[in-house]
This record gives sequence, C-alpha cells and structure tokens, in this order.
Amino acid sequence: MTEHAITRRKLPAFASLRNVLGIDAITCLAMGLALIALAGPLGELFDLPARLLFFAGLILLPCATLMYAAARSAGPNRALAWTVILGNLAWVLASLGIAVALAPASLGMAFLLAQAAVVAVLAGLEYRGLRATIA
Repeated sequence: MTEHAITRRKLPAFASLRNVLGIDAITCLAMGLALIALAGPLGELFDLPARLLFFAGLILLPCATLMYAAARSAGPNRALAWTVILGNLAWVLASLGIAVALAPASLGMAFLLAQAAVVAVLAGLEYRGLRATIA
C-alpha cells in the first residue's frame, strides 16, 4: 500500500476519534457545570454528598478542556488521547468505588452507574478510534 493510501485511510479514523473526543468534551463540560450549579439539589435527589458532586464538577472542567484540546489537535495526538482514555477509565473506577462506599438510594445508584457506563462507552470509542489511527 502506498504512503498516500495509508494517509487517506487514517484520516477518517482520526476524524472519528476527533468526533468522539469532541462529544466527550461537550458532555464533560455540561456535566461539570450541572454538578457545580446544582450540587445541593442533585445531592438531595441522588442521596449523595453535595460537596462530592460540587468537587466532581470542578474536576470535570479541566478534563473537558483537555478533551477539547485533543479533539482540536492537527493530527492524532496519542499522548493526549491516552490521557483522556485513562482519565475516563479512572472516572469509571472512582464512580464504582463511590457507589460501593456510599451505597446511595436507588436513584443515586442509578445515576452513578449510568454516568459510569456512558464514560466507559466513550473511553471504548476513543480507544477504538485511536487504534484505527495507528493501524
């Protein structure tokens, strides 16, 4: 296969990775802002500490910035993409740990598990997109 053909094949894979990183950045920013602005009411609704939700929201803002930077890079920035993927996996593990440690009421447990599942799916799609840019 010629170098030109290889480059053409990698461009759609990189576009796909960029799209997933962009979606991840938007959802991360939205969740961060919601957790910061509504920490009290969400804490009551989900039977979770408002401070936990507030600080989780604060953590998400620089994460969203990193995801946006990875999505906007000129080419596949493997270091940034891996940082996002590993950060997402850490978020999933932390969410599961919080679910076990705090054992919130049903709605809170559903919230923790649902957002962990969404983040896990995004990490999987980002990994798949990154692998496609390497192949």
